[in-house]
Amino acid sequence: MAIESLSALMKAGETRDLFDVVIDSDCIDRGTNREESFTRMGALYAAIRRAKEGYDPALRSRSGMVGGEGAKMREYLKNSKTISGDYAAKVIAQALEMGESNACMKCIVAAPTAGSCGVLPAALLPYQERENLSDEQMIRALYIAGAIGQVVAKKASIAGAAGGCQAEIGTASAMAAGALCYLAGGSADAVCHASAIAIKSLLGLVCDPIAGLVEVPCVKRNAAGALIAMSSADMALAGIRSAVPPDEVIDAMREVGDKMDVSLRETGMGGVAATPFGQMISEKMSGGQ
Repeated sequence: MAIESLSALMKAGETRDLFDVVIDSDCIDRGTNREESFTRMGALYAAIRRAKEGYDPALRSRSGMVGGEGAKMREYLKNSKTISGDYAAKVIAQALEMGESNACMKCIVAAPTAGSCGVLPAALLPYQERENLSDEQMIRALYIAGAIGQVVAKKASIAGAAGGCQAEIGTASAMAAGALCYLAGGSADAVCHASAIAIKSLLGLVCDPIAGLVEVPCVKRNAAGALIAMSSADMALAGIRSAVPPDEVIDAMREVGDKMDVSLRETGMGGVAATPFGQMISEKMSGGQ
């Protein structure tokens, strides 16, 4: 896809459906046709579905920090009155399950990264089930998510090592917000502003994985990112707009990431990674060396 800004996406979407804009761009960029492009994206959505179905609550990550929490959330949903509501609880459970599967070395789809792999599936899969949407509709939404992710990657970063976790969970949340907004019938303007609202909500989020592993705090942040995507999409659908233009929000994300201390960018030197618990796990994983 050769989409370079959200403003370009908004302008193109004034006269055409966003899906058509993005898939045509993808065809030009890859030198392919619509059928081949859609088949390729369909394979990604099929992989997301397989990852959902392949969740194993008995698995634990090598560190022992991650595993089984998605199942705990579903059990809580089944037997208790949730604070956030049953639908939100399903979203949380799905995000945890996908993040756990990544930490336990199961097959996942990086969206846009492995550490943020749970956000988009958590936003989309429960929504598809609730609204009884076809896989074709969901694949069309993935194009919208992909275009948003591409813009962020070009204008800022999607790597925690470069821009902190705002670049990973923040981008994933923006992608999910835009996809949800599109599925709910939002305009191109609403889609892009939903993405901007999501990024602003996670601006400055540091990347501080304990022992350098994509486990803690990464997995639970996927759940938070999915819920922020939902609230951002709803705000945009209600007609609420980001006061700061969407592209300028991404520019701010890049600036914040550039200014972030190296200890807060996936080095395992700051944040929760630097806590006594974090250091204990790090020493355990390194064999006490």
